[in-house]
Amino acid sequence: MSTKLSILDLAFIVEGGSAAQALRDSIALAQWAERLGYERFWVAEHHNMDGVASSATAVLIGQIAAATERIRVGSGGIMLPNHAPLTIAEQFGTLATLFPGRIDLGLGRAPGTDGPTMRALRRHLSTAHEDRFPEDVLELQAYLAPAAPNQLVRAVPGQGTEVPIWLLGSSLYSAQLAAYMGLPFAFASHFAPAMLMQALEMYRAQYRPSERHPKPYAAVGLNIIVADTDAEARHLFTSIQQRFLGMQRGQRGLLPRPVPQMEVLWTPSEQFQVERMLAESIVGSPATVKAGLRDVQERTGADEFIVACAVHDAKARRRSYELLSGLAD
Repeated sequence: MSTKLSILDLAFIVEGGSAAQALRDSIALAQWAERLGYERFWVAEHHNMDGVASSATAVLIGQIAAATERIRVGSGGIMLPNHAPLTIAEQFGTLATLFPGRIDLGLGRAPGTDGPTMRALRRHLSTAHEDRFPEDVLELQAYLAPAAPNQLVRAVPGQGTEVPIWLLGSSLYSAQLAAYMGLPFAFASHFAPAMLMQALEMYRAQYRPSERHPKPYAAVGLNIIVADTDAEARHLFTSIQQRFLGMQRGQRGLLPRPVPQMEVLWTPSEQFQVERMLAESIVGSPATVKAGLRDVQERTGADEFIVACAVHDAKARRRSYELLSGLAD
């Protein structure tokens, strides 16, 4: 399998753990990923979630980049409606100045949180604000481009860094916008797989070549857990299944410990909903996962897989990525 492999990490706070440990584990995982040859290591912006420690995304990216040497580090993504484009240009311009050639800026349109937290982040909330997403992306690009003559507002650091921008999404909207703007596109099928194939088809069919990206480039988000046996991997997978079950019930919390079986925890309708959201998951031994990866690559034609691995035990998580890296040859 020649498709590039990358990692999406949320610095999960696990049951029995702490935010401090989650952040240390995230940095250690990035160092491990670099040794294993992964393409990039992204962290995601979420707010007001007990189990996620990556809320100050740019700060964490800086710590990860400082602790590594070669792997690309970035956001998967920054939720742009939460921020002024100038602020993000300054943050990522600073990161790109400190770590040249290693920083990615993935942008999402969703808020990554709930209504009250959106208001706390933005100080106002209106549908018009969300509708400004394309304009905000263009404004952000302008701040990261070389300064124009007589430009009144500049990102310092930032201007001229031309930090690579990706558009992220789980809908046709983001795919269409990425195609129109000639940008790389990453689909969040690790939690919202329903429109994956439609989005990829639309992105490629409508793609308008840009100077930096003459061809479309599509990454696909996957949940992948690899263990020595299928049974062990399925056991580890129950942590993320429990987390998605909690989402169905409106309950947020720490990443649960794995359980012997899920049947005693969910109803048939809840099971259906969780399995629907986690449909793009490959769980099993190296042989099982290799076959699953081949199937997804043939189905999607992905240029890259962005892999999430929400496993409670940090050592088992690192082991999963180690086994997975051996399947990329």
